[in-house]
Amino acid sequence: MHAIEKILARAAGMKAVKTGEIINCKVDLAGINDLYLQTIRSFFEMGGNRVSDPGKVIVFLDHYAPASTIAQADNQKQFREFCWDQGIDLLMDIDQGVCHQVLADKGMSYPGEVIVITDSHATTHGAFGAFGTGVGATDLAIILATGQLWFRVPEIIRINLEGGLKKGVYSKDIALHIIGTLGADYGVYRAVEFTGPVLRDLGISERMALCNMTTEMGAKTAYIQPDEITTSFLKNKMKQDYTVFTTDSGYAYFAEHTFDVSNLKPQVAAPHSVDNVADVVKYAGKPINQAFLGTCTGGRTEDLAVAAAILKGKHINPRTRFIIVPASKSVFLEAMNRGYIQALVEAGATFVTPGCAACLGTHQGILAPGETCITSSSRNFPGRMGHGKAEIYVASPAAVAAAALEGKIVDPSDYVK
Repeated sequence: MHAIEKILARAAGMKAVKTGEIINCKVDLAGINDLYLQTIRSFFEMGGNRVSDPGKVIVFLDHYAPASTIAQADNQKQFREFCWDQGIDLLMDIDQGVCHQVLADKGMSYPGEVIVITDSHATTHGAFGAFGTGVGATDLAIILATGQLWFRVPEIIRINLEGGLKKGVYSKDIALHIIGTLGADYGVYRAVEFTGPVLRDLGISERMALCNMTTEMGAKTAYIQPDEITTSFLKNKMKQDYTVFTTDSGYAYFAEHTFDVSNLKPQVAAPHSVDNVADVVKYAGKPINQAFLGTCTGGRTEDLAVAAAILKGKHINPRTRFIIVPASKSVFLEAMNRGYIQALVEAGATFVTPGCAACLGTHQGILAPGETCITSSSRNFPGRMGHGKAEIYVASPAAVAAAALEGKIVDPSDYVK
């Protein structure tokens, strides 16, 4: 079996599982974000009374942090009251940040775990060797009631990364290149595993971005085999033991692809599809109204460090606004202690509450008709970050910071130290 299949087999209490099989799995951690109040409604509509295991449920108030409408405020109020009534201690209120980063910060994402969240980018947790996947409100309500959920064992795609990255090229560029090559629907209900020597040069932050973006090719989950980088990150965070599963030799993948990234240049996904990918130089000179850095895809300390290095002692273009949303409180504090926040604020950046912010187009940086934004987030379909007639370009944090400086899309390689 593949390591992913072994994780599912353990969760299902089975010795073995195979591709296509429908199984019922115990869920180690179930997360609900504040977009999904329907989860609570469905729980009660199903006849639910008490959550089966409150200690395995975590609620994140991250998409509307803080609330900007009365409806959002009432939504969050109901979530808080549900947690208090049900004895759910893991309530991550509006100060905590994006769900995926919060789990990483708190050592709650670890190898061998089954993590299910009402957020499609739960694939991020493959960076820790966990099975992370996103579901809707009804499925999460079932977990609240029973502690379990059914899965179809997915086909597994292996993506092998060879070579070495040039200056100014990051895992976001790798992900965009892969999606542009294979297509936005290539991985639908399939798992994507990353392997190869390039991973040795990618820290946890970059691995999280890589796994996160598999959602944009439809993947059910993502996976990187835990190694010394994983254990080094977790050693001071973990409060429990965990099991590292390995893939049996001779395992037959559904498909295998090798990408040599040695000559890869900074990439960009142009409107209006994340697989509309090209070298960023193709769009060099395109004026931008807003640069957006942050969220679960590109808002970690390392991303803010890249931006601060590009902008320190300089100032953003006077016709461009630069909005930054740290992925979590921990990221915000660490970046503050390292001087990144001061450097970016002095350069003209506007910081907002850790969370999702403009990524989902509800508040804190939404776009007007006809505006153009370059973003380190994950999606660029019409209306994603505001008005349907705005244009969104998806790129690396370095490309976002360099564009904020110049007021137009540029090749970030010339700006990275």
